[in-house]
Amino acid sequence: MRIAMVGTGYVGLVSGACFAEFGVDVVCLDKDATKIEMLRRGEIPIYEPGLDALVAKGVAAGRLSFTTDIAEAMRGTDAVFIAVGTPSRRGDGHADLSYVYQAAEEIAARIDGYLVIVTKSTVPVGTGREVHRIIRAKRHDADFDVASNPEFLREGSAINDFMRPDRVVIGTESERAAAALRQLYRPLYLLETPIVFTTLESAELIKYAANTFLAAKITFINEIADLCERVGANVQDIARGIGLDGRIGSKFLHAGPGYGGSCFPKDTLALVRTARDAGAPLRIIETVVAVNDARKELMADRVVAASGGSVAGKTVAILGLTFKPNTDDMREAPSLEIIPRLQELGAKVRAFDPQGMKEARHLFRNVEFGADAYGIMKGADALVIVTEWNEFRALDLRRIRALLKEPVIVDLRNIYKPEEFATAGFDYHSIGRPPILRKNFQ
Repeated sequence: MRIAMVGTGYVGLVSGACFAEFGVDVVCLDKDATKIEMLRRGEIPIYEPGLDALVAKGVAAGRLSFTTDIAEAMRGTDAVFIAVGTPSRRGDGHADLSYVYQAAEEIAARIDGYLVIVTKSTVPVGTGREVHRIIRAKRHDADFDVASNPEFLREGSAINDFMRPDRVVIGTESERAAAALRQLYRPLYLLETPIVFTTLESAELIKYAANTFLAAKITFINEIADLCERVGANVQDIARGIGLDGRIGSKFLHAGPGYGGSCFPKDTLALVRTARDAGAPLRIIETVVAVNDARKELMADRVVAASGGSVAGKTVAILGLTFKPNTDDMREAPSLEIIPRLQELGAKVRAFDPQGMKEARHLFRNVEFGADAYGIMKGADALVIVTEWNEFRALDLRRIRALLKEPVIVDLRNIYKPEEFATAGFDYHSIGRPPILRKNFQ
């Protein structure tokens, strides 16, 4: 088969490279000529573990190519995937579908023979029908079907998620389109991957329902963590105790500073707006959005409290800037709320992140960026762990103690066990667990 992938952002590039690995001929299309030239040179514009090698392999095999020419991309294709951005629209929170509809217009003008047009972007219910209307209005004679094939890729593990998915969701009412997409995903049959065939509307809603449910699960355990701190319980014990229940599961029960990234904040807000417009408001998700937004803002207050009630004139060292490890994505990251708030309260901030530094330099002002984790600690009055990168999980506590001016650690990801600090001479504060204070061991 031969397919075109419209959009070489996170979803389009990963999906294109993975389809090429399956043996499909893939042409990735983007209007950004600079990005296409980078990809042709083997330079990957995003950080995703293993993606550079996978792209290079596809290009070397002649199954993966890049272009800015839509006519070239669509020549001889069996299916075209729309994988453009759908950011939150300013003002009302709805998904901005302008790029999707523009892609539909351009695809319509170049349909030659039967074609399956697939929305891979995360889009609200009804988008597939509108894409069909746009194409039909422009090309009355065109032979095509529209399908929905939402992605479920986690940043940092996207390749494995594509190659070994929990499920593949395909929304279409056309047997012809279903057969084409079944053939495209045939390599997954060997893994007995469930393929769920639904209507367009159901497929579009599955994506939003999945992400908002996971966001709700994160928000739930974060609120339980707050309760644990008040009553002396340990949120990790709670998470384990309920996570062993097969009806609940252990994933996404890790207390922290709130969810971020390119999906959960955007998708929860978009679903809230869609539900309101449909006259079926989702009160639970509305609360999830409000609680998560407030939580990120309150994380700076935890640092202030751990620092004796004030950070004015103090230096705070921040480990981790991206919204999660194994990505360079800064979108909706907790650090975007925490750092400016600390600066407003008079703190001097130093920061380090293994992959997010380039983007962070454009987003923060008056932040001193270090070359490594230990470099930002010297003379600092507090160390704050914001993102749980692996390289932060086994730091040398003796070295930290020698570098810090004040031995205060605020672990917003609970990557350390409190007992490790019991006799190490630190004030150790985490989420949903009793603090360890040095005065108790003197």
